[in-house]
Amino acid sequence: MNRYDLVVIGAGPSGYAATMRALDFRKKTLLIERNLVGGAGVVNGALSSKTWWELSRETASFLKNLKRFNLQVPTINYKEIQDEVMRAIDERKGMLEEHLQLMKSSQYADLVSFKQGTAKLLSQNEIEITQEDGTREVVWADYIILATGSRPRYLPELPIDEKSVMTSEGIEKMEDFPESMVIVGAGVIGCEYATIFSGFGKTKVHLIDKGNRILPFEDEDIVHVIERNMENSGVLIHRNSRLIRMEIKHGRVEYELEYDDGTKSVFNVEKALVAVGRIPNYEDLWDEKVDISISKRGIEDNDTQTNISNIYAVGDITADISLVNVGELEGRYAVEKIFGSPERKLVYENISTIMFLNPEVAGVGLNETQAREKNIDYKVVTLDYSCIPRAIAKRNTQGFIKLLVTNDDHMKILGLKIIGNHASSAIQAVALLIWMNKGIEELAECVHPHPSITEGIQECVRMLLGKSLFKPDALKGKLSCRTSMSGVYADIRF
Repeated sequence: MNRYDLVVIGAGPSGYAATMRALDFRKKTLLIERNLVGGAGVVNGALSSKTWWELSRETASFLKNLKRFNLQVPTINYKEIQDEVMRAIDERKGMLEEHLQLMKSSQYADLVSFKQGTAKLLSQNEIEITQEDGTREVVWADYIILATGSRPRYLPELPIDEKSVMTSEGIEKMEDFPESMVIVGAGVIGCEYATIFSGFGKTKVHLIDKGNRILPFEDEDIVHVIERNMENSGVLIHRNSRLIRMEIKHGRVEYELEYDDGTKSVFNVEKALVAVGRIPNYEDLWDEKVDISISKRGIEDNDTQTNISNIYAVGDITADISLVNVGELEGRYAVEKIFGSPERKLVYENISTIMFLNPEVAGVGLNETQAREKNIDYKVVTLDYSCIPRAIAKRNTQGFIKLLVTNDDHMKILGLKIIGNHASSAIQAVALLIWMNKGIEELAECVHPHPSITEGIQECVRMLLGKSLFKPDALKGKLSCRTSMSGVYADIRF
């Protein structure tokens, strides 16, 4: 029986990161993957959907500016766009696979191994690996990291066949743009796909929302911009609605909604996408005598460690935040906890996020909705993109920056939200300050590149300090600076 210091099950973002971090500790490590290296971080997930988004955004921008080039509306080649997405996937997956292969001829040759197959824990140290041809092998591990990821949630009452009614795993197998599509679920995944398909201008998108607005966890001013752009792109948002029936009829999808007022409506579309979240992959992952604690959301862990002392869980399989960057962070942290001593405890308060919508939305820390739910008193400042030279130069001033700080003299940063062009590239400095538990003065005097979106963040900070270039009282509607005390707003006067 082969013995390893560490066995990592799952070669997605978290498992791959854990494996490479273990090599830094010179530990003999085995990485096991059942399907494709890269997992949902590359295939049918983060990279693939974001490539679709980038191509959709480019297409929408080109269509918007046809008059500038004196061109008629061109034909959009679905197959070429689909092939471009696959090239992106193959490029990243190939790099990860090549890296693993090249490790065999590096200084880590005696430390790292990779096996393709299905893993199952027979005990807290023994792992059985079943290959595709049925060959079985049992290996021993001093420590085990579970990183098997997640898959789209299926609703049993819906006729999901991955052809007419699809999840994110089947949507990329389509052969052409559908003339119409209904999306079940108005969370991040559903809204991103609504943005993608409406952006190409070839698909009439319907979006089912059980509430009165999409993205219920997000601030209302952010949602207002996203909803307006969706509807301007032809998206039909079914607000305050509940899906009561969906059937496949003659190769098309018929669905019926019941609204909060009791009325019902029937719609017919070519395709349906079910985007109602993801569920962790832990079925048949361990023998019942191993008895790892789980909840409805995933494996229960304490700082990545399960209730079995030598078994750790990271990434989407846990009840923590399901993001690629979080999974990689957890993977590295678990290894450091096993073989070393982490300098800091794993925290999630400074995790940066991005929603690929129109326009993109990036954030870190708390938003206003969360601050109110936690009964936190805060100061908030907003700055419209029309006040930022870079946004003006890009000829797109739609969007704004919103910065939240504590409502005291220290003004510690609680969170930042940006909606607009380059949003994701502008938030990292604030993420670092949150992690360092710093206030805002460090940002006020930084010399930012000009022109850049980050200059807008600096102007927000200067507003809070009462020394901004633009004054909120003079540019009402473009700037605001206010406090929230027990849910009551008041403008800040300087």
